[in-house]
Amino acid sequence: MDKKNKNMMSRSMGEGALFSFVMLLVILYTMYTYGYLKPFESWMIGLRTAFTLILLPMGFGVGFGFYQSFRVKRKLERLRETLVLWEKGNLTLSMPDLGDDELGRLGEQLGRISGKWENQVTTLQRLSTNNAKLAEQARVSAIMEERQRLARELHDAVSQQLFAISMTATAVGRTLEKDFDKAQRQIALIEEMSAVAQSEMRALLLHLRPVYLEGKGLEQGLQELIKELKVKVPIEIVFEMDPDVQLLKGVENHLFRIVQEAISNTLRHAKAEKMEIRLHRRGDTVRLTLRDDGIGFELDDSKQTSYGLSNMQERMNEIGGSIQFITAPGKGMRIEITVPLVNE
Repeated sequence: MDKKNKNMMSRSMGEGALFSFVMLLVILYTMYTYGYLKPFESWMIGLRTAFTLILLPMGFGVGFGFYQSFRVKRKLERLRETLVLWEKGNLTLSMPDLGDDELGRLGEQLGRISGKWENQVTTLQRLSTNNAKLAEQARVSAIMEERQRLARELHDAVSQQLFAISMTATAVGRTLEKDFDKAQRQIALIEEMSAVAQSEMRALLLHLRPVYLEGKGLEQGLQELIKELKVKVPIEIVFEMDPDVQLLKGVENHLFRIVQEAISNTLRHAKAEKMEIRLHRRGDTVRLTLRDDGIGFELDDSKQTSYGLSNMQERMNEIGGSIQFITAPGKGMRIEITVPLVNE
């Protein structure tokens, strides 16, 4: 900026000198034309007069050009200093008074723009604060909803199973000496109800894992989930995923939650021995297939609600995918999911 100011000053001084010299030539030519300019007595006097006539106007032009450019330079420097502070984020500094000319009006316009800019920054910061509060409220609300859902599941499933086991165990003590065969059937029933309650607890514990991938990729998150399940759950899980599948983070989170929900349903309801999770790329789409060899069921509205299938459908709607449920009694369960690939 200083170099530009110096160039402006030197240019203004040169223009002033050139303008004065041209005006001098015009005046001398006019005086000579109308006979006011007489020959000098000697060449020395003429030379001194010529130097005087040239140097004085040119000096005056240089001085006037310097004065005018210096005034403009000072205004531009004040304008630049204010803009630099605005660029650094100090919007509280107001635009200085630059006079009533064009630069002054430009400064006033920039001052109004600064006011609008400051209001926009304030609004953005307020929105950011509100978004943070809403995100925190949504997180707390989601935690409370999950706790209430788990409490209902524990009450409706595990608690009732444990109560039934307790009642049956009490009955065994009464019938053991009177009817040994009946007592054996009751013990077998206790074993069956214990297995069901254990499956329910494992499925509920699955929901206590991290809801989202927490910085991991989808493949890594699913591998860790399956590795953990293989240790705790007596079920064979087959997992396949193409290495070239690249998905947006939000899509990966939704697919991870759907796989969690599907595994939970299989553990709680399917009585399956094997489950397959396959994720492959098909052109511009990704196909996720979830399949188990369980007992299956008749697909109706009540089943979609109890099995969380409607939640899976909502997740697909959010990422522009499609989902299809294929099941029948004794035929197991298959979920076909297709998600379009979108470049980030």
